[in-house]
Amino acid sequence: MNDPILLTPGPLTTSRATKEAMLRDWGSWDAAFNDLTASVCSDLIDIVHGGETHVCVPLQGSGTFAVEAAIGTLVPKNSKVLVPHNGAYCERIVRILGTLGREAVILPFGEDQPVDPALIDEALAHDPAISHVAQVHCETSTGILNPLPEIAYVVARQGRRLIVDAMSSFGAIPIDLRTMPVDALIAASGKCLEGVPGMGFVIAQRRVLESAAGQCHSLAMDLHDQWIYMEKTGQWRFTPPTHVVAALRRAIDQYQAEGGQLARLARYSENCATLVSGMRKLGLRTFLDDTVQAPIIITFYAPAHVAYNFTEFYRRVRERGFILYPGKLTTADTFRVGCIGAIGAAEMQRAVEAIAVTLYELGVIRHPVAA
Repeated sequence: MNDPILLTPGPLTTSRATKEAMLRDWGSWDAAFNDLTASVCSDLIDIVHGGETHVCVPLQGSGTFAVEAAIGTLVPKNSKVLVPHNGAYCERIVRILGTLGREAVILPFGEDQPVDPALIDEALAHDPAISHVAQVHCETSTGILNPLPEIAYVVARQGRRLIVDAMSSFGAIPIDLRTMPVDALIAASGKCLEGVPGMGFVIAQRRVLESAAGQCHSLAMDLHDQWIYMEKTGQWRFTPPTHVVAALRRAIDQYQAEGGQLARLARYSENCATLVSGMRKLGLRTFLDDTVQAPIIITFYAPAHVAYNFTEFYRRVRERGFILYPGKLTTADTFRVGCIGAIGAAEMQRAVEAIAVTLYELGVIRHPVAA
């Protein structure tokens, strides 16, 4: 039996070639593995055009590990951080700041509203004590895309520092560090690059990282210490996720062969269009307006029908070969469907058909076939 397709924002469905890359064992101090790590870091920097100003520091663990490491390393302990807040991953940054003893200032937005750079501008002008802005680029709880170039411009014009959680955008949505002033860009292996989970990374301004010695709250998450050690030895400080790095190397090779960021965005956009069109024909409504929807993960309102139950809906769709994602909103009953991974429009169409048949069986819709 084939594995189900993961219509989630990570982990996600990977290619056979990426899976096969994990069949080899690597010595963590071996020169071949050190070269592998170096090549991955170099290519990650190139994806966002940061080679002249930024360095890449990989870190064991999930993307959240890398977010905490970036904040703990690059934000001094007495700093005040503005968090434009329109979703669950913004809230996670607020929790990280609180845990690390950094003061957070929340700038609230609706879960269906993109962050407004003009309001960031006002908040920074009102409070000169704010030193940093921590911004989620694509808020995975809804799929909303925040206007990062405009936000970066405002933050720089106000003379403050910007840290970006690009977890669900890196590799698919264009980011150009040559024109976008960003102290740190944070992402992970198991998202739009289509690797497997287990490695986060921070692409940080070299001069900012150089000045961060001794600031981190943690030995294991000290990006400055990790960077210095890797610069001197080519090795990770502690046991690296060797198979994850090898899989990411293979995934990046495929990313480049596909055509890089433009091609990855085009495929995900086609996936998104196929999904949304089919679901709307079934009478399902998207939570976000199309103008602010990133083609990464789509939030749908749950059917307003007494026969609908997410747990049963999920189980039956899974039996037909697709794993969905529960909603993560505070304001509405929803579920989410991812558009990323080693899949195309054909898989998205089959997913719509599986959802259609399931909703028909549950008695939610009257016809089992998508229009």
